[in-house]
Amino acid sequence: MTIPAAMNGPLSAVDAVAAERAIRRCLLDYCRGVDRLDEAMIASVFHADGTADYGTFNGLGASFARGVTRMLHSHAVATTHFLGDSFIEFTSPTTAETETQVLAWHRVRDNDGEFLEKFAGRYHDRFECRGGDWRVAHRRLTHDWDAIERVTNAFAPDTFHPSPRA
Repeated sequence: MTIPAAMNGPLSAVDAVAAERAIRRCLLDYCRGVDRLDEAMIASVFHADGTADYGTFNGLGASFARGVTRMLHSHAVATTHFLGDSFIEFTSPTTAETETQVLAWHRVRDNDGEFLEKFAGRYHDRFECRGGDWRVAHRRLTHDWDAIERVTNAFAPDTFHPSPRA
């Protein structure tokens, strides 16, 4: 059994709850930024010197934000990123190691119609709190599985309001 003191690491219970809330918000902001193609929102989850290692990209988080929004703008009709549970371990009063499951769907068009690029993986993040601000200092994305699925629309066009994208 995990007791609260072990879950909080070196933080008080109140500080651990506040830090966890800030970390979870950062993770959500990242996914919201990607799905909206909002470069500034994606970059905002990283510290200025924060890095990202996605295998195909290894560099500053701000550079990743710029590149991924440009790529998705030209590649995907829409995207949806969904986070699963996050394991958060506070390793000091100002650092946390996290592992968060992610499912991503990219809706893409080709000459044969539309298909979904489906991806399951995990964000392994080192968060640091600097000046009271929890952000990603380093992210590494790992891959669990992926698949492509052809799309047949379930609803008529214009049934719903479109989600915002930049």
